[in-house]
Amino acid sequence: MKAVRRLAIAALVVACTHLVFGAIVRISGSGMGCGNNWPKCYGYWFPPFSRPDLIIEVCHRYLASILTLTVVSLAFVAYRHRREPGVAGRGGPLRSAVGAVGVVFFAAALGGLTVKEGNAPWATVAHWLVAMTLLAMVAVTAIRAGTFGGASAAVQHGSRRTFRSARGAAILAIFAVAFGGLTAKLPGAAVGCTTIPMCGPNPNVERAFIYVQMTHRTIALFLVLHLIAMVILVHRRREREAPIVIRAADIALGLVFLQLAVASSMILLHLPPVLRSLHEATGVGIWLSCFSLAYLAHRAAKNQPVPAEIPATAPAVPATPGAPCGVPAPAPSAHTMAVIVARGADL
Repeated sequence: MKAVRRLAIAALVVACTHLVFGAIVRISGSGMGCGNNWPKCYGYWFPPFSRPDLIIEVCHRYLASILTLTVVSLAFVAYRHRREPGVAGRGGPLRSAVGAVGVVFFAAALGGLTVKEGNAPWATVAHWLVAMTLLAMVAVTAIRAGTFGGASAAVQHGSRRTFRSARGAAILAIFAVAFGGLTAKLPGAAVGCTTIPMCGPNPNVERAFIYVQMTHRTIALFLVLHLIAMVILVHRRREREAPIVIRAADIALGLVFLQLAVASSMILLHLPPVLRSLHEATGVGIWLSCFSLAYLAHRAAKNQPVPAEIPATAPAVPATPGAPCGVPAPAPSAHTMAVIVARGADL
């Protein structure tokens, strides 16, 4: 299991790096640095590095290749250790690692389609969401392997209520990430609002693109309020919540506050596109933290302590009214038993 754990951590690091670099590709407009050539770049695996956009796009593809090899290696190692306890079967890292292999090849194919379609917004956002799904699958594998809080969640007790709240945070996070990717891709949408927290519309940007950024902001606001309420809840119920879930909720809320600071700096300081990629990098961290929070809460909620059984005692024998103490009552008649059973069925 130790080898699976190490490879899961490596795959998680590479997946995060690849996603952040993908944000740089999108924000810098380097998605067509190799034209519509895929998987080679103008017929070369190692083209002449003569333009910045070409360098960024090619490095993104190299990272995708490294990620694919890492995920495949993770599944292979998990399969080799399938006989170890906890590796195979339901809840083991083998299944999620194999699922990650399927997702990484689907993401690669979708990346090729994105290039062939001229970096169309729908294809770019779809590619972004599949990459986020891959990150979630690798995170599941890491948690099941016992790292990233998985070992603690396997033995700590949580509540279903907290799991439902964490699941809601993960749903809001993926919608915020999706609209964040769309905002970065559509022309002018990233600068559609010139003020914060209210949206001062940019007169040089189409109204539809401004609405995309406003939708992104609205979902982000819901996520902030939801996480604040959740953190307050779990801290008040500290005795009944898993400590690892409380810590994960604190981390998710901290990243959201960091994102608010980054977003405010982007708008007020007019950061250049490359530095604006920090906003999407933090968004990747928010999605990873919210999804991991939900999965850890799910695992902890399954560990509800079983209440101790009440030892069976002999039923008390009612005494006959008026009879001496300790003299049992006569057995009820068949008619009386029928009435008792009928009344019990109605309760």
